[in-house]
Amino acid sequence: VLNPGDWLAEFENPSASSLLVDKHTIEVDAAAGATIWFKKKLSGDLIIAYDIAVIDSGGRNDRVSDLNAFWMASDPAYETPFGRNGKFISYDDLDLYYAGVGGNNNTTTRFRRYHHGTDKSILQEYTDKEHLLEGNKVYSVKIMVQDGRTTYSIDGVRYFEFTDTVPLKEGYFAFRTTRSRQRITNFRIEALSP
Repeated sequence: VLNPGDWLAEFENPSASSLLVDKHTIEVDAAAGATIWFKKKLSGDLIIAYDIAVIDSGGRNDRVSDLNAFWMASDPAYETPFGRNGKFISYDDLDLYYAGVGGNNNTTTRFRRYHHGTDKSILQEYTDKEHLLEGNKVYSVKIMVQDGRTTYSIDGVRYFEFTDTVPLKEGYFAFRTTRSRQRITNFRIEALSP
């Protein structure tokens, strides 16, 4: 069961955006950049899993693009990475893993590892239709962090795998998008026993 108090929205255009959280569903309606933080810090080996759909039914922000996520995000200068303005560039000074599925108007699917302020180069990228988005389709996302390696899978298909020389062992998770409406269910965190 979801607790609305566990979520923090950072919207680039807050007046035309909204976050609704009830016991079972998170709905993000973003007019521009948006980051929806899960406010509990995560650490150790774990799985982050959820079902998510990019809604395409004529709403003012409906656009099939940017089913994205940050995980193990931290700010070297502050206790938490919170308090930014929702613009993508405002997160450049964090350490984190990032997957952007169907970015750039649903033309690219990319993985990055941010090194606070110095590097966020693309480590893996797809442009084929199989790795892009369909509107209103529910995708099951599974992110795993284990033994210095992170993987990102959709519907049981591994999109990204990255073994980190300096692994991020703790930090925060966020849903990230820009100008789209997304509905998330079955969000859960599972600790992997050592």
